[in-house]
Amino acid sequence: MQIVVIGGQGFVGSNVMVELQSRGYRPVTLSRKSGCDLRDYLDTKNSLRGLKPDVIINCAAHVGSLHYVTQFAADIVHDNMQMIVNLYRAVSEVCPEVVVINPIANCSYPGEADIYRESAWWDGPVHESVLAYGNTRRLLYVFSRCYHMQYHIKTVNFLVPNCFGPGDSVDPNKTHALNGIIIRMLKAKRAGYGEFEIWGTGKPAREWVYVKDLARMLGDAVNIEGDLLYPVNIAQNKAYSIKETAEMIKELIDYRGEIIFNTNYQDGAPVKVMDDRFFRERFPDFRFTDIREAIKETIAYYRAALDE
Repeated sequence: MQIVVIGGQGFVGSNVMVELQSRGYRPVTLSRKSGCDLRDYLDTKNSLRGLKPDVIINCAAHVGSLHYVTQFAADIVHDNMQMIVNLYRAVSEVCPEVVVINPIANCSYPGEADIYRESAWWDGPVHESVLAYGNTRRLLYVFSRCYHMQYHIKTVNFLVPNCFGPGDSVDPNKTHALNGIIIRMLKAKRAGYGEFEIWGTGKPAREWVYVKDLARMLGDAVNIEGDLLYPVNIAQNKAYSIKETAEMIKELIDYRGEIIFNTNYQDGAPVKVMDDRFFRERFPDFRFTDIREAIKETIAYYRAALDE
């Protein structure tokens, strides 16, 4: 089986590559680092024609912190839309029998929602703070459905909580939220700072998913049967406030300073809790890593990465 991981040298994609290799597959990555600019249609088309994939796991995205996707909103929407358009157009022309697997960020849920249920995914606009990125994630589903209608291309779509773990950027402005806290707190401890600042009130609650758990789920999806065109949450139905999360990290890092909250910055959506009913019905045997153990492993990764 030929598996192509788009964005396979990024945060999620690199973990997916490792997971697939551990299962005996020999996946190939497509990304700018491997010489294929997914924003360029001919690059994308010619690469897929040469590889003839059976499965594409689409981990490519231009994304960053909450403040990054606001500051560079036009770049975010342009680059992500270009990649989506090029991917599905190229697939329809050179490998229409392929299965595309899309992890879709949960910031695509309505900004006012408290519990994220799949049936209510379209019941309102995304939060203003993720206008650019959240809407491109919704359009992943739109494209997958339209190309299924016309070209019968099969897509498996998942809605994914805020992700954290090894392999992400060491730039806290370009990394995911929990990883960004770990990076900054490690630096604060090393510098001997007596205070650690969190942007916002610390009240927003987030459901986190460890990147290695996400990679296992995407690996399982390679051989999935049945229809998952309309997305299913990868969900635990458990959220932690930013404050709770920071306190856990503080304890595991053994940082002795005080955590303070800068309320001059926006919070983003107040709650992101993923309903797990359909996930548990479809994947009853899947088990998630304990969050404290996952944070410990992430801290170890960043300690090594920052030393390098």
